[in-house]
Amino acid sequence: MIDWHLAKQTLSIGDHPLVMGIVNVTPDSFSDGGQFGTTDEAVAHGLELVKQGADLLDIGGESTRPGATPVPLQEELLRVVPVVEALARQTPAPISVDTYKADVARQCLERGAQVINDVTALTGDPDMPAVVRHFDAGVVLMHMQGNPTTMQENPHYEDVVKDLLKFFRGRIKACVKAGISLERIVIDPGIGFGKTLEHTLTLLARLEEFHKLKRPVLLGVSRKGFIGQLTGRPRNERVIGSVAAASYAIARGAVQIIRAHDVRETHEATVLCGKIREFRGRG
Repeated sequence: MIDWHLAKQTLSIGDHPLVMGIVNVTPDSFSDGGQFGTTDEAVAHGLELVKQGADLLDIGGESTRPGATPVPLQEELLRVVPVVEALARQTPAPISVDTYKADVARQCLERGAQVINDVTALTGDPDMPAVVRHFDAGVVLMHMQGNPTTMQENPHYEDVVKDLLKFFRGRIKACVKAGISLERIVIDPGIGFGKTLEHTLTLLARLEEFHKLKRPVLLGVSRKGFIGQLTGRPRNERVIGSVAAASYAIARGAVQIIRAHDVRETHEATVLCGKIREFRGRG
């Protein structure tokens, strides 16, 4: 059992990992861009994901798919703030905001969000650590080599797992120094963010090594490109591959949070894998 401290509550994570449901309020996200472009559509989708088993919701207003271009601050605010405010009123599920902009984080935390999910691990905006500290928010530190525009242009590592461990140790140390308590930090190896297929498969095979950091591991494999590379399936037909990759990690106890588009299927996988793990060693 490991605890994750958020702005207003604490989540305890055991053999049954949490499911973070994805709500993209964007026209160009790699998988579901444009499907939930209005506030009402995004809120309805978020509420439906909670019914399907989402333990928390991750709201994003800027695509970080490979090749994506940045979104102006005001545009991102217009997309995400009303959705966060409405969902925080209508569901007890904690709200996470997928952003690297401190102003977006601040306004969303003021309106009820509890987690900041930052693809730059709090390096993209110098004011972000202070915002997270001020609100005592939970934070997801993700690894990304390069930026969305360039990250898939020949990414290189000496040893992808060792390199990421070094990166996370540095970022955790910097966050703690900035006044963000260790209990608020989750790490995400950033599948698909500056990684080749070989890097991705290595990370999935060795995910347990990140437990050396003593913090929960978030895994985002939902509908990612590596699944298409291996199966030939287009983005809207990668549910089975997504759940299979997540289940492989869950069954080994390697992951504590799964970020997913297909919440019902992922929730069922966490229940089954978690229940089987309870019986490990019995008899």
